[in-house]
Amino acid sequence: MKKIPHADITLSPVTLGTMTYGSPVAFDDAVALTRYAAARGINHIDTANMYEGYGRYAGSAGGVAEEIVGEAIRTLRREDIVIATKLGMKVGSAPEDEGTGPAAIRKQLDVSLRRLGTDYVDLYYLHRPDPDHPLAEILGALAREIAAGKIRYYGVSNYSAEQLAALLRCADAEGLPRPVICQPPLSLLKPAAAQDLLPLCEREEIAVVPYQIYQGGLLTGKYRRGSALPAGSRAAEKPEWVMQLDNALFDRLEAFTAQAEARGLTLAQYALRWALEQPAVLSVLVGVKSEAQVDAALAAAET
Repeated sequence: MKKIPHADITLSPVTLGTMTYGSPVAFDDAVALTRYAAARGINHIDTANMYEGYGRYAGSAGGVAEEIVGEAIRTLRREDIVIATKLGMKVGSAPEDEGTGPAAIRKQLDVSLRRLGTDYVDLYYLHRPDPDHPLAEILGALAREIAAGKIRYYGVSNYSAEQLAALLRCADAEGLPRPVICQPPLSLLKPAAAQDLLPLCEREEIAVVPYQIYQGGLLTGKYRRGSALPAGSRAAEKPEWVMQLDNALFDRLEAFTAQAEARGLTLAQYALRWALEQPAVLSVLVGVKSEAQVDAALAAAET
C-alpha cells in the first residue's frame, strides 16, 4: 500500500478497473469479481458515470458499472474501500449531462452516489478537460462538494501536462483545493505521459494511477503474428477499441517481449512493472474478466 500525498488515502498497487462491467462482464459476475478482488487485497475500485461496457456510445446513459460497484460493496466495510468515479463525458441529452461545470457536478455526483449506494466518494475525477467552463467555476464547485462531505478528494483524467499546470495555477490563485491524483493513459506502446505529465505530477506531489497499461490486451502476450485472434480477446470482441494489428505493431510487441524475457518476466508482467516504475505512479488500473486475471496482476505487482 502507498499513501497519496496530501491525502488520507492509501492505495493497493493494483486498482480494479470497471469499464467492461455490464458487457462483456455480466452484472452478477462483475459483483463477484469485485468482491474477490477486495478479498485479495485490492482496496481501490475505479469507475465512471459513463461506464456500461461494450454497449457504450456517446450520449448513452451509462451508470451500469456504478450500479455493479454499489451492489458489490454493499457487503463490504465502506471504510476499507477507496471508490473513485468520474464525470465529464456525455451521458444524456441535458446540458448538465456533459462536461464538468457546476451544474454537471451537482447533478452527476448525486446520481453517482445513488448508484454506488454511498454518501461520499473518496476520489472524484474530472474525466476530461472542459473548455466551456472557467477553471475557477469548476474548482469552486468541487470545493463546495468537498466541504459538504460528498467528495473527499478530487483528481483529473486525460489532462495534458499543460492543462494540469493551468488547473494548478488556478487552484493556487483562487485558494481552492488542488487535485491529489491524476489518471492518464500510459503503456509501453503509448508512453507519452511519461515525458512531461508524470514529471509534473512528481514535482507537484500528485499521485498517478494510469490506465491502458496493457493497451487493450495487446501487451499481455496473447496476440501473435500470423495467428487468429484469441477467443474472448478485446480485438475479437470490440476491435474498434484496439490498435491496428499490423506488422509494425507486431515488431514492437516482439521487441517488448524480448525485453521482458531479459528480465525473466512475461510480457504482461513487464508491462505492469514498467508502469509501476514510472515517476509518481502509486497504483496501476487493470480491467479483468476473471479471478485468474486478478491473481496474475497482483503477482506481477509483487514481482
